[in-house]
Amino acid sequence: MLKFIASDLDGTLLDGERRIPEEIFPLIREMTKRGILFCPASGRQYANLKKLFAPVANDVLFMAENGALVKYRDKTLYLNPIPEELIGDALDAIRSVPHVFPMLCGSENAYIENTEEPFHTCARLSYDNCIKVGSLNGVIGREPICKIAIYDALGSHNNSIKYLPEKIPFLRTILSGADWCDVAALTANKGDAMRFIKARFSFKKEECAAFGDHMNDYEMLLECGKAFVTDNAYPPLKKLIQNVVPANTKGGVLLKIKEIF
Repeated sequence: MLKFIASDLDGTLLDGERRIPEEIFPLIREMTKRGILFCPASGRQYANLKKLFAPVANDVLFMAENGALVKYRDKTLYLNPIPEELIGDALDAIRSVPHVFPMLCGSENAYIENTEEPFHTCARLSYDNCIKVGSLNGVIGREPICKIAIYDALGSHNNSIKYLPEKIPFLRTILSGADWCDVAALTANKGDAMRFIKARFSFKKEECAAFGDHMNDYEMLLECGKAFVTDNAYPPLKKLIQNVVPANTKGGVLLKIKEIF
């Protein structure tokens, strides 16, 4: 019997316009009645996730910042930030790659130093608490930094992911979307957060299900007994996780949850 369902958002649960389907709210209420805990598992910040899921915010567990932060009813259960002493060197390496724009993602706020478009608009879509600063280096020490999100104007798989893992081997660099990659602590990912959740709530692997569409979802999918990817998922992930549901534009996650019920 399932006790936990996690779903990525962009490219997975959200529709093609990055909107949350209203039908998810009655489904979450039904899950709660059945003793199933639902978890939005996203690279987005907690403030944005809480706003998206406002009608059911007290009934869901939030996995934010690609697994670096887990919160339940506004209480922080898990936090795995980047060590402060590594952030400056990471920013220097990131800035050495052309056409990329870094954003420091703190436990409470996100910080940007660039306002070029479309980066500026894209950043604020997922980060409601987003602050423009003169230099990101001046933010170091202000609050725990969960990750460095990087917008890549050339496409993350064509540019930043080719160079950054070698430049900053002391941190974890992972693709998180067509135009984004994330830099985080070596142990910060959705899989480690999923292991924490299973231990914290005494869930067995076979009692957990998860949905995703990109490589930042891979470790989480491996930690769950039922793992699904959307038909629009990143092709390398589809080769690794071959349980495919319809695309996010066709409500694949909703359809599969109803089928599971």
